[in-house]
Amino acid sequence: MAVKEVTGMVKLVVPAGAATPAPPVGPALGQAGINISEFVKQFNDKSSKFEKNTPIPTIISVYKDRSFSFEMKLPPVSYLIKKELGLEKASANPGTVKVAKINMTQIRKIAEEKMPDLNSFNIESAMKIVAGQCVSMGIDVKGEL
Repeated sequence: MAVKEVTGMVKLVVPAGAATPAPPVGPALGQAGINISEFVKQFNDKSSKFEKNTPIPTIISVYKDRSFSFEMKLPPVSYLIKKELGLEKASANPGTVKVAKINMTQIRKIAEEKMPDLNSFNIESAMKIVAGQCVSMGIDVKGEL
């Protein structure tokens, strides 16, 4: 089988099961020459395993013949942290205003879930990435790494 020539890449964060031809999806894919309705249909089918409206980072490869393929990543760490702690939003002033506390068990759970997309080889370094994200969101980390 011949290898298709990639002519472009589009990176989007699309809500799971709720992709529509409206912005930001439609204009970004229209510029790349992709069939928008076909992408929306395929994405919504493939993302049905996630909770509806979960933000899914997606990388779309556009080929010379105007066909496409896409790869879905796991939800962002910040989304997973907010979901775990039941937060609406993070601190607007993370250095001084703390909005919640998180323990190592919760951090490990998030790190294990996000591990395939993180730039780490073991769970301890993945936990440090998650803990760093917590600090930048104004969440107090309890326990030792």
